[in-house]
Amino acid sequence: MFHGTLPAIVTPFKKDESIDQESLRSLIQFLLDKGVDGIVPCGTTGESATLSHEEHNEVVRITVEEVHGRVPVLAGTGSNSTAETIFLTKTAKETGADGALLISPYYNKPMQEGVYRHYKKIAEETAFPLVLYNVPGRTSLNMLPETVARLAKIDTIVGIKEASADLDQISRIIEQCPDDFAVLSGDDFTVLPLLSVGGRGVISVVANAAPADMAKMVRAYGAKDIARAKALHYRLLPLTRAMFLETNPIPVKTALHLMGLCEETFRLPLCTMAPKNREQLAGAVKTYGLI
Repeated sequence: MFHGTLPAIVTPFKKDESIDQESLRSLIQFLLDKGVDGIVPCGTTGESATLSHEEHNEVVRITVEEVHGRVPVLAGTGSNSTAETIFLTKTAKETGADGALLISPYYNKPMQEGVYRHYKKIAEETAFPLVLYNVPGRTSLNMLPETVARLAKIDTIVGIKEASADLDQISRIIEQCPDDFAVLSGDDFTVLPLLSVGGRGVISVVANAAPADMAKMVRAYGAKDIARAKALHYRLLPLTRAMFLETNPIPVKTALHLMGLCEETFRLPLCTMAPKNREQLAGAVKTYGLI
């Protein structure tokens, strides 16, 4: 169900920090026109941590409406509270999303058994396609391949966004999980290496700004055009570096502002880029041909 290039979209805000529905719809249309394979609202890139439950549902609803069945919508609904995750996941299901992306519990720092029980409970309570999300750099918790393999036996747990950038760990996950379990990159720097060991695609930050090239790279690899995939990887690399000059989603939202797709508005504690970094980002965006 979930494969290829799925941008983890930003949540555009107006200058008063309310959700900019018009810009959100325009961004989704821009991405669909460029050939992406899915849309992921309300993830880390969507500043989900500072969205109220009502705003969270609003963003998912708008995304489902604008996509209108053309590609799957994988809604970010994860939390470090199992009960809250179940609530957000059920709401996304009722709103019409095709699945839920669930970050592993952060801050609480559960043991691997607690991680397993967290996801198992969500699966039992929601009966909805679920994609796990392992990002140790954000959560201070690494979901081990053995835990992923246990969870992959649950019918509704259909994949993982793996953002450890550890190719040995990624290989062990693919080795231990069923063939139909989708392993997706959560790290834009290592999409091509992940594909080479059996990954199915990427949930991408950079694809907000350069969706066509990311989609072309993933499809080129799938078509066994390795030379083209490699060329696109190295074309994307300088832009990818610029997108992580500061904490995501600050640079990518700034880039989209430079491209005329949204306001350069963040909710605290996120704030605008340092002038030197912003200048470097603008140079990379311009060199890439996006402005």
